[in-house]
Amino acid sequence: MFFLTKLATQVIYPLNVSLLMALVAMVLYYRRRMRLGAAVLAVAVAWLWLWSTPVFSGWVCGNLEQMYPPIPVEKMESADAIVILGGGADPISPPRLYPEVNAAGDRILHAARLYKAGKAQWIIASGGRGLGMPDAMGPEAEAMVSILKDLGVPESAILLEGASRNTRENALFTKRIADARGFKKILLVTSALHTRRALAEFRAIYPETYPAPTDFEIVYGGNRILLDWLPDAKALEASTRAFKEIIGFAVHKIKPQE
Repeated sequence: MFFLTKLATQVIYPLNVSLLMALVAMVLYYRRRMRLGAAVLAVAVAWLWLWSTPVFSGWVCGNLEQMYPPIPVEKMESADAIVILGGGADPISPPRLYPEVNAAGDRILHAARLYKAGKAQWIIASGGRGLGMPDAMGPEAEAMVSILKDLGVPESAILLEGASRNTRENALFTKRIADARGFKKILLVTSALHTRRALAEFRAIYPETYPAPTDFEIVYGGNRILLDWLPDAKALEASTRAFKEIIGFAVHKIKPQE
């Protein structure tokens, strides 16, 4: 089921939908349905162009990020634990000799920042192995622990949850640790783009969850230029992640809750 969910999500990404529509257009051309084939191909190109433009990508990502604006550390509520979701670290794997942070590495930095500010006495690092990762590679939570230690967080203050494979499992498995320790209130650290969906998953089973968003990608200011209206691979990647968050949140709202 986990694999099928990942596959279904992948299929409906803007790039893959556009490619599938292009294939449909080719079949229609082959069957002499020229006008319909041309119409389908035009829609495929327009759909891909839309999600690939920096203007649209910035708009859709910015709207998601601003649902939970950044909160200064000094104004953040105190809690029993800080939960940091996986996605910001790459475990050791050749040729890497040490765990490395990636584009979402601000999650780890912000969790350490909150801990050092005294907002909680514990950090729960939540993240298992991604789909297709070799068994020899440890869960991402172990990589996060290593990086947190490098940032000055004592290992004795870190709890590891290394079995989860997605956001829902992050919430379910983290709750077990929190309940066992008697934690009543947690701060949820994840990327701003991911905060709405992650918070919904956590609050569905752990109501006393408060957002601590970080990793804001969209900054404001500056003027639009011609290149902002032309397809860009980076814009497509960002808008695809936003698309995933929108679909994931919709699925969360309609599925039965435990």
